[in-house]
Amino acid sequence: MNDLNKIDSSRFFAFWKNFSVALLVMIITLFLSMVLPFYFSPIVSLLGAAFLYTQLYNNKLSKSAACMLCTYSIFLCLISFSFISILLNVLYIWGFINLPKEFSFFAEPYIPSLILNPICFLIILILKLRSGRLSICVDCRIEHGPSISRGRAGQIHYTESRLQLNNLLWLFGILTLLTWCYYLFFYMDININARDNYIFFWVNIIAFVIDEIYFASRYYNMYLDLKENGEIITEDELGDMTTKTYLRYYVVCGNSIYINPNVADPYRPDAKIIDTHFVTKRNVNGITTVEVNDIIRRMLGMQIGKLRFFYGRKSPDHANHSLLRYFYFLPGEPEDYPEMRLAGKWMDFSELMGLYNTNPNSISRIFLSDISRMTTIVLTQKIFNEEGVRRIKTKSYRPTYDLVEIQKKDYDFQDDKWIRISMFNSDTKAFFLRKWFRNLMRINKKNSGDKWLTRR
Repeated sequence: MNDLNKIDSSRFFAFWKNFSVALLVMIITLFLSMVLPFYFSPIVSLLGAAFLYTQLYNNKLSKSAACMLCTYSIFLCLISFSFISILLNVLYIWGFINLPKEFSFFAEPYIPSLILNPICFLIILILKLRSGRLSICVDCRIEHGPSISRGRAGQIHYTESRLQLNNLLWLFGILTLLTWCYYLFFYMDININARDNYIFFWVNIIAFVIDEIYFASRYYNMYLDLKENGEIITEDELGDMTTKTYLRYYVVCGNSIYINPNVADPYRPDAKIIDTHFVTKRNVNGITTVEVNDIIRRMLGMQIGKLRFFYGRKSPDHANHSLLRYFYFLPGEPEDYPEMRLAGKWMDFSELMGLYNTNPNSISRIFLSDISRMTTIVLTQKIFNEEGVRRIKTKSYRPTYDLVEIQKKDYDFQDDKWIRISMFNSDTKAFFLRKWFRNLMRINKKNSGDKWLTRR
């Protein structure tokens, strides 16, 4: 399992490159807005946004697990800047508003940073407040799983993307404060002098460049630390194209699960965490149910019990690795199995859920992720129907479940449908309006496809 915690250096630097390219696009946009005729400013920013959209689209097509949150943020900033600038100037031309010439790209001197900085600050503030609920984040969690289940790479992507977003928020907040304070208290509406040009233009460029240098240095040092700790995939490992299938079994009896309470935490050397005892690896691409069943019976040293598939995923950071989870239900009660081949203990599911809710750090990250998926799918089905509408209107209703129910009922944990419903349901603001709009877009897309096929 340690292989799944390692990081591909190329993907690690791709994460930094995405952020660096987004900042570089912002620098070029601001530079060209000052160099070219002023009315080209919204066109330049739209071209920058189009370029970032291709980055987002290519990342989605390649199914890369690299976080694109900051690229998405800068994309929205440039789009918003373009349309707000155009809207202000159109309203000014039609005589609806009185616009200072510093805000009009038809007059001189036009100062784009006065509009760009506050727009970027507000957009990133909104994204930060909605962090985790954004469509790009939801799609990433569904496609690649939550960050806690993706080892060290998932942890880095999660923490660093939040750091990048906070950095951009502070950066644009400070630049907004600086440029507007200077504009209101020191700027003379006569002509642009060297000091004005420095504050409104070069300070922004210098701030972005310093940010580029800081993050380049940060990620290079982080790479060296990861390499020293053996958390980077070596060239030999990259050259090894062997397909690996990892198997995790959750052995269940009644409402108890067999766990190992003394697993070394890879992220805290002195700590012990809870995890399943039954983990193995096979250098094969695909494995039959009969083989899976034989493996767990050999590990248990008994021939009784019932195997059931839980769910599986390919590793987003290791193309040739996949991780499959299974339940193995033993008949009777935990007291019937006082001694197992692997030393551990039976833990009641209610006790495990107590740790899950109050002390999640005591549970391994993959185990925590699997419990979270199981809980989300089961409880969502109890609360909502397939349309995302509440079955019981009382919002205070909090259903429960146990492992006996998991054994008796045929829940499909592989399907992401209920994960999506848990994130978009009738408890979501403007649910019915947004659902109507989505259905309308889906119908229009289908009709467009039908017309294309007819023309063919």
